[in-house]
Amino acid sequence: MAVLRMDAAFGVEGSPIRARRTPVKSTGVAEPSAGAAESTRGVTRPEVEVFGLEAQLAALVSSPDPAHVKLSKLEQLHAAQCPHCLTASGHTQLVFGEGSPTADLMFIGEAPGETEDSVGRPFVGRAGQKLDEMIKAMGLAREGVYIANVLKSRPPENRTPLPLEVARCGPTLAGQIAIIKPRCIVTLGGPATKLVLQTEVGITKLRGSWARWAPPAWLVGAEPVDVMPTFHPAYLLRNYTAQTRAEVWSDLKQVMGRIGR
Repeated sequence: MAVLRMDAAFGVEGSPIRARRTPVKSTGVAEPSAGAAESTRGVTRPEVEVFGLEAQLAALVSSPDPAHVKLSKLEQLHAAQCPHCLTASGHTQLVFGEGSPTADLMFIGEAPGETEDSVGRPFVGRAGQKLDEMIKAMGLAREGVYIANVLKSRPPENRTPLPLEVARCGPTLAGQIAIIKPRCIVTLGGPATKLVLQTEVGITKLRGSWARWAPPAWLVGAEPVDVMPTFHPAYLLRNYTAQTRAEVWSDLKQVMGRIGR
């Protein structure tokens, strides 16, 4: 098996990580635990109309499924009528997500950018390349994890998603998490972390501490998932210091320990 060193992606010294390759086929929001519980008190979710999508998504969640069944469910979810994406403007196509339907690890960003919108894939371009390096340094491959965003359509001018947009698009992300059933989620950057954990606390305070995504009550059968917040790859590129690289790598090492890498 290939031996990968974390300094290949982060420029800091450390022990080699042995990669274990898993054959895969490519194709939310939350409540923190212990460390972040106090920070999220008083945060309320915006009111949103009932569009019937939640009932469709709940029907897709069941006991552990083989890969081909999960893939089929993700395709059904992709075809579902997301109330936000039906009315959103400023994008050319949806960016649903990609990766292994049986992934142990899921990365969640905020929303597609201009490049992602044009290509139809999450995390491409420079930030995507850095994320690929991070994944490789963990002894994994991009096709062996699952990558998605909170919003599936690009916000106008790449602005931060609005609360109502998150409330309308969030059930689709919850459905992705419930179908894939990852062992861990890594939220990338402040906006994604705040949206997934329903908190107003900044990423510098949240990163490095485990939290937990709790499935909504309507998603019967779904289970909570551990969440590790860390800096967005774009932030890492803008602030490529020894301290920032070490902090991100420290976060990812915790994730590797949690999933047995």
